[in-house]
Amino acid sequence: MNAIVSVTQDWAIGYQGKLLVRNAADMRFFKETTMGGTVLCGRNTFQSFPGGALVGRRNIVLTRDQTYSPSGAEVAHTIDEVLSLVESDDPDHVWLIGGQSVYHQLLPYCKRALVTYHKVTVPADTYFPNLDEDERWVIRSSSPVSTTPSGVPFSFLEYVKQPS
Repeated sequence: MNAIVSVTQDWAIGYQGKLLVRNAADMRFFKETTMGGTVLCGRNTFQSFPGGALVGRRNIVLTRDQTYSPSGAEVAHTIDEVLSLVESDDPDHVWLIGGQSVYHQLLPYCKRALVTYHKVTVPADTYFPNLDEDERWVIRSSSPVSTTPSGVPFSFLEYVKQPS
């Protein structure tokens, strides 16, 4: 299992249910990376998608709401249910895509994290765990720095978890 996330330099991921930085290159990267795979997210993240379920991917929503039944997605209510749903999937094509609670609960099951790192700090209310502060995670690769049309420097980082 892997995580894919867009963060600011303080590892923030959102504010009031919205992404923090508009970045078309990041959106393209997300789509290309997750296409054909399985995406795992929480209910709020799923409900934030303008067109509903992400097309071309198996969508799984983790929620405590026993009555939640979204169109185009499977539902899990526990971590064990999530793990059972993806056990036959290729782990290289299973992606955690948010939000904060799902990342925190399932990151321990991940071996890799693809991070779009934006060198900016903006108001935020949700965060991804800071992988730079966790000795188990190391950067395997990084792209050259690019800049969004609004002038925010960013790069794509690949983190891998070291064996215990």
